[in-house]
Amino acid sequence: MFGALLAFASAAFFGLNNATVRRGVLKSTVLQGMAITVPLGVPLFVGFALAMGGFEAMADWPVSTFGWMTAAGIVHFVIGRYGNYRATQTLGATLSTPVQQLSILIALVLGFIFLDETVNLVNVLGILLVVFGPMMLVRRRKAATQAGKAKGFEPDYLSGTFWGAVCAFGYGTSPLLIAVGLGAEGDLADSVAGVLVSYVAASVVVAVLVLMAGGRSYMGGLDRASIGWFLLSTLFVALSQLFRYLALAVAPVAVVVPIQRLSVVFRLIFNALINREHEVFDGWVIFSILLAVLGAAALAADTVILLEFLGASEGVIGALSAPLI
Repeated sequence: MFGALLAFASAAFFGLNNATVRRGVLKSTVLQGMAITVPLGVPLFVGFALAMGGFEAMADWPVSTFGWMTAAGIVHFVIGRYGNYRATQTLGATLSTPVQQLSILIALVLGFIFLDETVNLVNVLGILLVVFGPMMLVRRRKAATQAGKAKGFEPDYLSGTFWGAVCAFGYGTSPLLIAVGLGAEGDLADSVAGVLVSYVAASVVVAVLVLMAGGRSYMGGLDRASIGWFLLSTLFVALSQLFRYLALAVAPVAVVVPIQRLSVVFRLIFNALINREHEVFDGWVIFSILLAVLGAAALAADTVILLEFLGASEGVIGALSAPLI
């Protein structure tokens, strides 16, 4: 029960993070936002690592683990986060959600190819539900555009879909890099240390990108109001990650991961509260997002535990959980 509550808190903070990012990128560039949210994650996770034994764990790492965590940080916190911010900026938080949900599908495919994971009938159902979201986004393009124009915001579908796919690639690929780096023996302390190394690597890349964009003069154009929203985003995403790792330490992955997918629901709720005048809330798109949440749960959860929780018979559990490929 405690692990489920921690996962629920993680989902809520991640949804709140998305709403604050949306507000920040209204008047500032994505790179300016990342110049705040990525480097400031380092001191936060230094504190977490000190409290949770991360530095002790890091002392026993082989060099290869540092390499995998560095790669994961660049892929997730630079490529994935940049894609997330750009998609949120050009499409809005609501409309960009269905495309970004494809990250769970990418993670499944990579796990099947590189980690010898299997696919069953429940996973296939999950794939269909996740893919339904982007299809509905295209179908409702005209209605959503009209709704956006009424609020002074015109969604850019071509750019937003592209950057949403970049986000899905980054967020879907990083779990594989982390899994390979930490291996089966990785524990909570290793995980926190891994996030810290990833944040440091990403911060170096972001710093180089800012310098290439103009350095101090480029950051001088940062909107003052946006700074506050980006600072809040930094705090919320760090708390989300912390609660996620704590949840994984006390509860099964099959319980934590599906609950975490509720972050999409919180994303809708907090954007409706904070960014109602800057978001498009199309009923069919929201419906597709909720279906995508169910699909993500079907992909991420342990099929046997999920079906047992739903009260399925042994015969049904055996048929639906049997590997197809």
